[in-house]
Parts: sequence; structure tokens; C-alpha cells
Amino acid sequence: MKRALLASLLMVIPALTQAAPAQPHWDYEGKGAPENWGKLSTDFATCHNGKFQSPIDINNVLQAQLPPLDLVFKNTSETVVNNGHTIQVSAKSEDQFTLDGETFQLMQYHFHTPSENHINGKSYPLEAHFVHAAEDGAVAVVAVMFEVGKENSALNPILDAIPDQMNKEVSLQKKLDLRTLFPEKLDYYRFSGSLTTPPCTEGIRWLVMSDNVTLSAEQLARFQSVLKHSNNRPVQPLNGRIIAK
Repeated sequence: MKRALLASLLMVIPALTQAAPAQPHWDYEGKGAPENWGKLSTDFATCHNGKFQSPIDINNVLQAQLPPLDLVFKNTSETVVNNGHTIQVSAKSEDQFTLDGETFQLMQYHFHTPSENHINGKSYPLEAHFVHAAEDGAVAVVAVMFEVGKENSALNPILDAIPDQMNKEVSLQKKLDLRTLFPEKLDYYRFSGSLTTPPCTEGIRWLVMSDNVTLSAEQLARFQSVLKHSNNRPVQPLNGRIIAK
């Protein structure tokens, strides 16, 4: 199970391995759209049958004493790819944080426009998912919402590096300051959820920043132009889950 989850993690957004077994085509529109994911393959059944699916609308939050989020930023991003589902950046796993006594290392991060998660019913223009894994295969996703406003300089090296050719990985030539992709205060919402793409594996620890950061209207337009269509899964039922802050 843990091995399968890590394989899904690296293909969350399938594209990182040329030799990966062929999977049914899924998308955000048409026959491969989110409402049909669970019908495309038995491997995707959780997308339809799962009870703890992501994304969600974050509301009716339980106020709790969550531990501070101690993110270590070493800015070790390596490559960027447009795989037709998202813009994804790989990492060397040196950026990390500790949760529930485990160390989670950054594997990759990617972008959704508009946002997948909502906060009190509000959708954001862009959401970044920083996907982390622990040695035992546990997965945690740290999500950040973006509002349109001041330009975010950390996004420019990513946008500038995106290749015209689909599924072509290219090296990032400029060092990124990942800290500027996060709000100054690292307060967060926490809940249990799933991958937001097939196979929609559950048991993912989600941490969504309660404050947002900005990007310029031009930067947002560049993301939208490259992706060509929205790449957000609709919010899923809570089914009694607790959201803590």
C-alpha cells in the first residue's frame, strides 16, 4: 500500500517516468472529467467510492492548538514539466518539515487554477500543492492559496522555464526562494484527505495555509495560457471529517 502510494505521488500528476504502465486517460473536461474518474478504471474506484476525498470546502473549523509548522527551505528545486495536467516542479527532498513525529521531505510541487480547496466557500485564482513524503511512505500535502496582487518573484523562474513541448522536463537555471511562495505566518488548517487526481488515494495528511500570498495578473494569465483549461477537481463531501486550525 505504501509503495503504491509513493508511486502515485510521483505520478500525481503522471509524467515523471517514461516507463510507467499506461493508465486510462483522465482529464478535467469531457469523458475523462472528474465526475467520470471512478468509471475509467478499477484502479480509480476510490475517486467514486472514497469517503475522505479531496479537495474540500474548509469551514466549520475546530479551533485547536496545532503545533507550529517548522518548514525548512533549502530551495532544492530541480526540473519543471508541463504534463498536460499541471505545471510540476521536482525537488531533491532537502526541503522538509516535521509532523506527528515524522520528517516529511518535499518531493514535488505543482499548481491548480482555480484553486481546488475552498476556504469558507471562497475559491482562489491559484493553489500550489507541496507534496511531501516520509520514509514509511506516508504523504502530506501543504497547500498555499494565491490572490491576484503584487508579483511573486519566486514564480518567474518556473514560468520562464516551462517548455513548449509537453512532458519535456527541463532544468531550472535560476535558484528559487520557496519561502516567498508561503505566507509570512504559517498558520494552517489540517484534515485527512486524498490525492486530488486519480487514483484518489486516501490517507493523505492535508495542511492548508490559512493566509494567502499573491501573484500578478500577468503571472496568473501565463499559468492559464500554458494549461489551456482549468485543472481543479470540484470540492468533495466532508462525510463527518473534522477540520482543525
